[in-house]
Amino acid sequence: MSQKIFIGTDSGATTTKIAAVWENGEAITTKLLQRPTNAQNGRDAVIVGWVDAITDFLGQNQLDWAQVQGVGLAIPGPYKRYGVMERTPNLPANFEGWEVHKDYGAALVAKTGRAMPLTMGNDGNYGGVAEARLARAGSNTSVLMFMPGSGLGCAFVGPDGLPLEGDTLAGLETGHAPAPLHLLDNIRPFPCGCGRTWGCYEAYTTISGLPHLFAEKLPKYPDHELAKSTAPVKEKVFTLRARAQKGDPLAVEIFDFQARVMGVLVADVAMTLDPGIVVIGGGLMDYEATTPEFRERYLRIVRETATPQLWPPQRATMKIVPAVLGDLSQAIGAALVALYQSQR
Repeated sequence: MSQKIFIGTDSGATTTKIAAVWENGEAITTKLLQRPTNAQNGRDAVIVGWVDAITDFLGQNQLDWAQVQGVGLAIPGPYKRYGVMERTPNLPANFEGWEVHKDYGAALVAKTGRAMPLTMGNDGNYGGVAEARLARAGSNTSVLMFMPGSGLGCAFVGPDGLPLEGDTLAGLETGHAPAPLHLLDNIRPFPCGCGRTWGCYEAYTTISGLPHLFAEKLPKYPDHELAKSTAPVKEKVFTLRARAQKGDPLAVEIFDFQARVMGVLVADVAMTLDPGIVVIGGGLMDYEATTPEFRERYLRIVRETATPQLWPPQRATMKIVPAVLGDLSQAIGAALVALYQSQR
């Protein structure tokens, strides 16, 4: 009898990724399959693209639809309610109110000719599910995850392997809590893409806040190459990660500051949720784009900042580790949630 499998669909505004796991939770492959989301062509085009991408994935791995026992969909929030999209910054305005769970579910039934269990959740939460499975190594330790990238993905995964989602599906939107600026050199409140102006953690830990942080730090370096450059600010800040890895003082100071803020955030949330493991991912932990020295320095500063603020037992036992799955995490996490739901 063919082995049963569970599919994960990770859909962003521009790219959709597909992954799958066996019944034991092991990934079928770590080769990433990506396809354009085609959101500009409307809702129906997106659904067709998801189903076609799964078909491609199955074919590439000598599998078939008969083996698929469930599908998970990782997709950015916010949501009006479960399965229904709210206005999302990076998707077309007419996607607001889209009953995506209903439409995707119907498409899966049409493709397979049978009922197909479908779970849907926040992409950051599902990324946390996949990273937690690896980090806990067979234990039931709770896991807290932060993924700084263009924004700040956050997740808390309990002993059951499932993420904390909350009553309105906004659980662990910690990136938009106000950072304690008095602990951060009294830096001014940066505006955030979410619309808040109180100084969201996201604005001090991710790419989205780099232009403001760059403007804050640059006056200390009047002779710096970037101080004299006429390039657009966005272009300048995208050079900072590479500069930091070469020891550029301005860039190093900026990423050291981001690491300090992340350390404060880790302690802040750990004091509430008491995880056994904290996973840090995102672009700053990208094994292909960053050096071991850069990653180790960032994590060291996170640990040094967080540790004094924790309770004594947490200082002794809580681990802070790098993520390992990269771009695969959210698709694998979606597949795992589909698997876990089938076992409940």
